[in-house]
Amino acid sequence: MQSYSDLSVLIIDPNPAMRGNLHNMLNQASITRIEYAVSSGTAIRQLGNKRFDVILCEYDLGNGSEDSGQDGQQLLEDLRNHKLIDRSTIFIMLTSEAVQSKVMGAAELTPTDYVLKPFTVDGLMQRIARAVDRRAVFMHIYQLIAQGQQREAIAACQEAEASNPRFATDFARLRAEMHVELGELADAVLVYQTALAGRQLGWAQLGLARCQFGLERYDDAMQTLERALEGNPNLMGAYDLLARTYVAMGQAPQAKKILEDAVAMSPNLVHRLRHLGEVSYETGDITAAEKAFRQVVAKARYSEFRDPEDHVNLVRALVRKGDVNQASNVIRDMERTLRASANTEVCKHISSALLLDVTGHATEAASELSNAVTAVGMARGLSNQLRIGLVNSCLKHRLDKDAADVVMHMMNDNDKPITMEEAVGVFEKAGRHDLARGVGDKIDNVMQELVTEAEAMARQGDHRAAVATLHQALRRTPGNLKVLYAAVGAILRQLDELGWEAPLGEQAGTLINRIRRLDPDSPALEALLIQYAGTQRKYGISTTA
Repeated sequence: MQSYSDLSVLIIDPNPAMRGNLHNMLNQASITRIEYAVSSGTAIRQLGNKRFDVILCEYDLGNGSEDSGQDGQQLLEDLRNHKLIDRSTIFIMLTSEAVQSKVMGAAELTPTDYVLKPFTVDGLMQRIARAVDRRAVFMHIYQLIAQGQQREAIAACQEAEASNPRFATDFARLRAEMHVELGELADAVLVYQTALAGRQLGWAQLGLARCQFGLERYDDAMQTLERALEGNPNLMGAYDLLARTYVAMGQAPQAKKILEDAVAMSPNLVHRLRHLGEVSYETGDITAAEKAFRQVVAKARYSEFRDPEDHVNLVRALVRKGDVNQASNVIRDMERTLRASANTEVCKHISSALLLDVTGHATEAASELSNAVTAVGMARGLSNQLRIGLVNSCLKHRLDKDAADVVMHMMNDNDKPITMEEAVGVFEKAGRHDLARGVGDKIDNVMQELVTEAEAMARQGDHRAAVATLHQALRRTPGNLKVLYAAVGAILRQLDELGWEAPLGEQAGTLINRIRRLDPDSPALEALLIQYAGTQRKYGISTTA
């Protein structure tokens, strides 16, 4: 048997006898760097401090009790969503049952492999060997991706494919994913279409549909997804995207039906249940919304990443039903079982305001909303949906300043910023044109301050900082001409002073095209085009684009 003594392995299994058996099997292949986790919580803490080459995870992590922790599928969902394992980690799911919902649910989270018990040492090591050999081919590319060098990873895929033709489809898939990460959806579409030439590949169909969705070609996305599901009814990601497509097209009832079908087939994914709850609430099926949100809260109970927003969603559904007692119980559960944090404080105050509103205590509800607004300033990672809901609640209670403060906080959120158009649109949709104008003026002033700050950085020779500052401004106001002109000018100064960088040069071209659409007859645009062409000629770059 081949030796894999350099591999580090984490065994996640609550059963000491099974941990011992796996340990002995690994020892027979000279694998001795072995650690254990007896639950999802201990596994997450270990993976937060150390990376492992291989993870062997039992599906049933609760010793058969449904109320004693996460299962392996829910753990893998958390690990993927919170990036605790990367592409190079070999994750093998182990289970004694070939239950359809378990196999399907685990498979759609793309573990490296799925192994049914009982298995022999030779059978397990064959699976590990196959995964290790494949990883060796891709390791250099994985490292480039981890370093944020997606463009270099694309080139490496093309180079490696020539000497490893058996992995051609895997290289194509990675290339497409990197194009998507770079925002190059049209390039990704070409890769997916090439992969699909004359054959049906679920991953390529799903990838193509995601690009079509991102390009707002919803009819095309729907046709692609329907063809994919005709060929493979178990392609679970297609149901999720099809539901999103229906929502984008304003057809929430159809989205609800699609999600219900998906949940019936694979009932354990938290993000799908959450989406079903949201769509059910939107369509007015409050009973279905309550059921879905209750399942989300229950399934996430043992997650290290519990989201207090799930409790808010459940409280909102219960309040809408008029079930005040159950809503109170959910709020008490949130206070008792969730870790103290700014996010939990925001959600507790919003939930309390919902309950006070429905019981006729408007003054107390307004006080809770103000407390929520105060906590928002310290919170991190709250969804825009929750914060916009808070804005609307503040407007309902005439808390105009609080509403404006939340919108400005969303504008300044580096993780989930909203654009100026979206910010103003919140107030326009609420019929508050006065607040829309006021927030618009305030945002314009902030953008002018960022432009001035970037100009000062450039004068001091800190060109990268100037470009980064203007990128930050563009995320908030992508259609602001003053920021667009300043951003292109800053990029060109950096290229002139520090040397040509292809991604930055391409970005300058993209921003110039945006200016062309918004300000086609401006003399300033003509001057910018001349400057851009001069920078390209300086480095021998073609100016035909």
